Amino acid sequence: MAFGRLERSELPKPMGEINMTPLIDVMLVLLVIFMIAAPLMASSLRLDLPKSEAASPSEAPAFIQVALQPDGALYLGEQKLDRAAFQKRLSELGRANPEQEVQLRADQAVPYGQVAELIGWCQAAGLSRIAFVTNSPAKSE
Repeated sequence: MAFGRLERSELPKPMGEINMTPLIDVMLVLLVIFMIAAPLMASSLRLDLPKSEAASPSEAPAFIQVALQPDGALYLGEQKLDRAAFQKRLSELGRANPEQEVQLRADQAVPYGQVAELIGWCQAAGLSRIAFVTNSPAKSE
């Protein structure tokens, strides 16, 4: 009976290949995380609309009251103006006192684009303090 030796005569060779599968898996997971997180980091304006329960009018000593109706009618104070006259009057008020606050009252049915356009007019006139005026919700008991 011949018994063989259990030891190997030569040493095992070092592995010369890298298993790429775990590295690729980690890279794909990181890619998915960045794809989800990138749009959230790009947004600088954080809004929590339409909650207005805590909204209260500011106590600004001088303010310009602007209103926008769903049909596109513009009001400066109580005076109804067309677009050109409104922009002209707004720029005059902005030059007179650029620190004045604009209190914007926009109907709920007004498209967002019209409100954004109105804000752009205010900023072009040099008025950067813009407040959105809302009604407090009725309390149900």
